[in-house]
Amino acid sequence: MVLKMSDYKTPVFADWCPGCGNFGIYTAIKMALAELQLDPHRVVIVSGIGCSGKTPHFTFANGVHTLHGRTLPFAIGIKLANPELEVIAAGGDGDGLGIGAGHFVNTGRRNIDMTYIVHDNAVYGLTKGQASPTLKLGLQTKSLPKPNINEAVNPIALALASGYTFIARAYAYDVRHTENILVQAIKHKGLAFVNIQQPCPTYNDINTKDWYDGKDRIDSTTGKPKPRIYKLEETDWDPIVKSPDEELDKTVAALRKSREWGDKIPIGVFYKNELVPTYEERISKRIPFYIEKPPSKQEISDESGAPTVTIEEWFKKLKV
Repeated sequence: MVLKMSDYKTPVFADWCPGCGNFGIYTAIKMALAELQLDPHRVVIVSGIGCSGKTPHFTFANGVHTLHGRTLPFAIGIKLANPELEVIAAGGDGDGLGIGAGHFVNTGRRNIDMTYIVHDNAVYGLTKGQASPTLKLGLQTKSLPKPNINEAVNPIALALASGYTFIARAYAYDVRHTENILVQAIKHKGLAFVNIQQPCPTYNDINTKDWYDGKDRIDSTTGKPKPRIYKLEETDWDPIVKSPDEELDKTVAALRKSREWGDKIPIGVFYKNELVPTYEERISKRIPFYIEKPPSKQEISDESGAPTVTIEEWFKKLKV
């Protein structure tokens, strides 16, 4: 049976605001799952709190809607319990880079083979548009009584510093390109992070679709808007680390590229390194039977419910 994009849609009504970038991201997720022909029962979508938190409700796959800022710990637990599952964590910029920032950093240290998608609209859309960690210093969106007083987090730079081995940015209104990025992220061997810029038509009246399209700056020669978005793959950019000697140079180059913002906003893959062992591989060196018999495949009771094994051996193996 060939799976289609529609096979990943649930009957739950998507109640986001009209024009919300979440629709583009949701569509790209379904397209990516269909392109990869991933069986829904082998996929887990994990979300936190925020507008993006409804993604598991709308996607026909295993879904877990968790606590504010705790998306990644839940996703990690699921992936380590059953490494055969394709785990995709999805959350907002406030969820993942505000209250969840500590988890964001520490997840990067482990290089678990899963994907984390951040829906980035620079505001807390669910709670009436307060400034999120990615809103630039000095900007004043419609819900703020005064300009933002805090410096913004650079998600790409933070992911580089934390150890993510696949780091990309997409744009929610370019659904085909976002799908392509998500396919690459899911196929990546290691921890993938995709930051997706998405207009919030309700509360962010600065970073609008027209702003991304450059309609506020007209080319004097052609009379046409000058779009801010450009694709890295259409330049001579090469994000792939091919040897350990390239790692530092590629990291520094990606960090510099991540600082481009305003008149030029790059989307695409900033950094990719499959030379780093995954966390699952590291566990397997300590517990050789881990992949064949992970926790989800351990028989822990008989038909009557009586325990059949003890976990002392696991604790001995994990002792440091």
